[in-house]
This record gives sequence, C-alpha cells and structure tokens, in this order.
Amino acid sequence: MIIPLPCFFMTGRTSRMKNKVLLRIISGMMQISMLLLLFLASSALAESGATYSNPVLVETYSINRAKPARYFGTLGIGDPAVIFHQGKYYLYPTGDNHSYDVYLSDDLVRWTKGPKVFQTTENGVWAPDVFFNRDDRMFYLYYTVNGRIGVAAADRPDGVFRDKGTLIRNAIDAHLFRDDDGSLFLYYARYPEFGIFVQPMATPVQKRGPPTELMTPSETWEMTNVPVTEAPWMLKHNGVYYLLYSGGSADTEYYAIGYATAERPTGPFTRYRGNPIVRRGDGVFGPGHPSVTHDQAGRLWLVYHQQKDETKGWNRIICIDPLWFDSQGVLHGKASRSVPLPAPATAGKRP
Repeated sequence: MIIPLPCFFMTGRTSRMKNKVLLRIISGMMQISMLLLLFLASSALAESGATYSNPVLVETYSINRAKPARYFGTLGIGDPAVIFHQGKYYLYPTGDNHSYDVYLSDDLVRWTKGPKVFQTTENGVWAPDVFFNRDDRMFYLYYTVNGRIGVAAADRPDGVFRDKGTLIRNAIDAHLFRDDDGSLFLYYARYPEFGIFVQPMATPVQKRGPPTELMTPSETWEMTNVPVTEAPWMLKHNGVYYLLYSGGSADTEYYAIGYATAERPTGPFTRYRGNPIVRRGDGVFGPGHPSVTHDQAGRLWLVYHQQKDETKGWNRIICIDPLWFDSQGVLHGKASRSVPLPAPATAGKRP
C-alpha cells in the first residue's frame, strides 16, 4: 500500500504548526500501512506454513453384531474412501454398520459431518467406494453389505444413493478405477478368503466378462494373525498400474499397506519387494485401508485409518499422510501420529 504525500507545505508561524500536525498524520498513516503490510505477509506465511497432525477425524459407535464377523464393542470409523468434486473433498467411511455418512472438507484436515447417504436394515455395512462418472454426471456408491458388493447411484456426492442391485457375492472392499481410455475395472477382495480380484465393467452398474484373481496372501506380513490381502486401490503413474492393498489382520496393530505393479490393469501384478510401505511404529498402530487423492498443488495424499492403540479390535481413527514417487517409480509413504507436519496445499492447480 502506498500513501501519497501532500504536494505542498504552508509558510508562516501558524502554518509551520499546521505542517507539524500534518507530518504527524502522514507518519501515523505510514506506520498503519507498514503494519497492514506485515499483517498480510504474516497471513501468507501462515497459510504456506500450515500444519496438520493425525488423527484428522474421530467418531465411534457401540456395535453389537452377531454376523457377519461377530463383534461386540467400540467401533471407530475407518475404511475411508475420498473423492474431490468442485472444490470440496467428500469422505465415506465404515460407520454404524447399518449406513454410510459423508464427511466434507476444503483441505483434507478439517472435516464436517454431512448427511446420511445410504442406509439398510442389514448388518455389515462396510468399506464404501464412490466414483463420479463424467459420462452421465452421476455418482456411484459401491457398498459392502453382509458380505456382498452392490452399487447405488445419486446425482450429487452428498445425496441419497438409490440401490441398483448386487454386483458380486462373497466379496468386500470394492474400488472402481477408470483407465485413461475410459475402461472401467472394479477391484475387490473375495470374502472370507481375502484374495484380491478385478472385474471388468461395461458400465458403472454392469459387468463385462469374468473376474481375474490378482493375488492371495503369501508374504509374511500379509499372514499375520489371519492371512489377508484386501482393500485394493488403483493408481496409474507413467503408464504403470500401482495396486495398493492392505495385509494382515485388520483388527490388529500389525495391519499394513503395500503395493504391487503391472503393465495392465488386469495384471499380472508383482509385489514391491520393500512391502509394506506403510506400517506400525513411532506411535502408529495398524495403518491400513488406503484411498488416495491430490491436494490443490497436485501432490498425492493417502487417506486411511489407524488403530487407536495396540488393543485388538475395531477402534479406528482417520488419518492422512503424503504419498510420493521417486525418480525410479518407487512409491513411498509413512504413517504419522500426533506430529505437526506440512498440511495439504489449498491453493494451486490440480492435475
């Protein structure tokens, strides 16, 4: 801000007194201008130096479930799926086991609970995925209910999703991926065997051909307590397909995240030899069930859950942490807890 100086001063004794008053006024205005500039600069610095610490979202329910997977106790929301639409993030987690709520955020850090978007009288409502189809401008919710995967549709991300029917039985943890050419692939875990499969899709609600098995539990970390490979999430980077997944028993502190790569979305996939890339340690317990989004500068962010502590059970908390590729195409990540770290960018150009 520039304050223009007056172009004249008065002469004479009386005028000299007025000139002193005028100079004081000008000096005061300049000091105010400097304070304003410092305030604006410090505001910009605060924005660029914004931090977050995990967890970013916590909510619990009391669960009394005989089936599927008998459980009585505290359940913390987990299994998050996140989408970005028209400047806002929408997060859909496992909640009360009968329905899904949506949570909204502008920055991935501060979340507001939105409306209930899907509800049923059945048990075992887990691990949703939401896909925006730009062809028909509709949102598709891939739900897990009582050990089967179905699909529901809505015309807005926080609207009520209407059931379109069952897609796959004896399955959980659906994730729909759209390739660059528009081809659709639905990834999921067979239940209760916990192998990961991919189902080609003709449309968001219609299957195309048979599914393909991609992996079953075989690595040591995948076999902890209960042999598990589940929670698939697909990324594509420089023409390579990266299948993120979770392994090990999901109700323990040993649950973790790894990935495998392939030249095609249907495989064959090769596990990364450094798995798991996100694991327990430094106050982190059971990090798993990955979903991935970008911040406003185009950087990758992992949105996932951790166990609250080392106690066996389902008391989860929602967390975020960066993901990144190195120059060799290796995908990296690290879980954090209660440590201030640089926050997702809220200004810039998304890819």
